[in-house]
Amino acid sequence: MIKVVFFAALREQLNCAELTIAANEVSTVADIKKQLANKNEHWQQVFSNGALLSAVNHDMVNAETQVKAGDEIAFFPPVTGG
Repeated sequence: MIKVVFFAALREQLNCAELTIAANEVSTVADIKKQLANKNEHWQQVFSNGALLSAVNHDMVNAETQVKAGDEIAFFPPVTGG
């Protein structure tokens, strides 16, 4: 299983803090985003945002990063500094 967590405003938008995905159904972060977007229209809108950030096991990654069973994938909106 792969643990998927959502942070900040993204958690509120989806009304979901975390979920799990079968590792044999995905191989990259992009695959996870695609699977999540297929949940419904609202999730599709959220995951079509090209600025959405992702991390695997606390390391920032891009969409082509490989994932495996036991990984934790985090998604969060872009942040701004002040």
